Amino acid sequence: MLPQEIIRQKRDGRALSADEIAAFVSGVADGRVSEGQIAAFAMAVFLRGMDAGETVALTRAMRDSGEVLDWSDLPGPVLDKHSTGGVGDNVSLMLAPILAACGAFVPMISGRGLGHTGGTLDKLEAIPGYSVTPDGDTLRRALREAGCAIVGPSVRLAPADGRIYAVRDTTATVESIPLITASILSKKLASGVDTLVLDVKTGSGAFMAAADDARALMRSLVEVARGAGLRCTALLTGMDEPLARDAGNALEIANAIRFLTGRGRDARLQAVTLALAGEVLAAGGLIGTATDGEAMARAALEDGRAAERFARMVALLGGPSDIVENPSRSLAKAHVLREVRATRAGTVAAIDTRALGLAVVELGGGRTRPGDPVDPSVGLAAIVPLGTTLVRGDPLCVVHARDEASADRAAARVESAVRLAEAGTSSAAVIERFG
Repeated sequence: MLPQEIIRQKRDGRALSADEIAAFVSGVADGRVSEGQIAAFAMAVFLRGMDAGETVALTRAMRDSGEVLDWSDLPGPVLDKHSTGGVGDNVSLMLAPILAACGAFVPMISGRGLGHTGGTLDKLEAIPGYSVTPDGDTLRRALREAGCAIVGPSVRLAPADGRIYAVRDTTATVESIPLITASILSKKLASGVDTLVLDVKTGSGAFMAAADDARALMRSLVEVARGAGLRCTALLTGMDEPLARDAGNALEIANAIRFLTGRGRDARLQAVTLALAGEVLAAGGLIGTATDGEAMARAALEDGRAAERFARMVALLGGPSDIVENPSRSLAKAHVLREVRATRAGTVAAIDTRALGLAVVELGGGRTRPGDPVDPSVGLAAIVPLGTTLVRGDPLCVVHARDEASADRAAARVESAVRLAEAGTSSAAVIERFG
């Protein structure tokens, strides 16, 4: 099965067999397939597509290109969640400990920021000492004692995906739904979870802004996950405004702690978090229905069990033991705080959420190139929600910056990103369910 013949088959629009796909991915993993051949394969898939069977085969082959974790010794279901990314999306920080408090085990393999979207690992690294790359014994201890561990992927997990993804990023093939699907699910399958809930975003701050595109991805993810033997359900959620009212790494950790302790909960963030919890608790067999699952999750939140699990996870993975009680003692603070104020009266009718995400990146809270350092202290706080009626001089948000010049640039971005009109409306947090 020569790589060039497999590429030729897909280039000409023919369906590949599972054996052909496995042979190609094996060659990717061990270096027999060149970068040029990976690029040609990715472009052929981008242009010709893959049917569900091919995508399942690709997902399984990428899973099997490296280590597959085994959590069968844990006394409970192993659950996880994946989000397609957005701005102010810190759901994982609350969802993992909520699920753990409900009796699940959550080995959540997360990623770093990509483009204008924030990354869970960057957020957690705002906590001094927290290790996103623990050794195997530390990971297992955290999972057993806290019930959850949010960490980064090992280089041994789905290594073929790493090579393919790097090529996709430089060959204009990132948007291929079969390749996105296989990339996401191969890592989840390799992480050893048995039940997954997906949070697929749509709107101005989403990776796939158009609702029809997001729905197509959602359907592909659920159908392929199930075809590969993973219990899966999904929610389509709105990203026409930041999910939390804070965007930036330390700011989102502080926001998550307020959420877990009941000191403050953004309504849309709570709606999405509890809906995802309900879905995966029901799918994982811990409760009968998603509605009952939401109630179960809410109880774990309200009585403090979820906050306790978060604190335990942070301490076991090297962070401070008092992060929940005294977050301000550990989290970095920006040198410059700048209120951005409305220049006229009106109602917030639209927000260019992607522009706000890029403002955080430009402040230093994200990367323009792989390997760039990230400043955990910077970001946007108290972002005004859609539908808010303002008078001239009311705050749109507070910029947290490292210097006056970057605060000026971020303030200008915020002013141009928020559109005021005579009337406005709020956006839906949870749009629909699939699966």
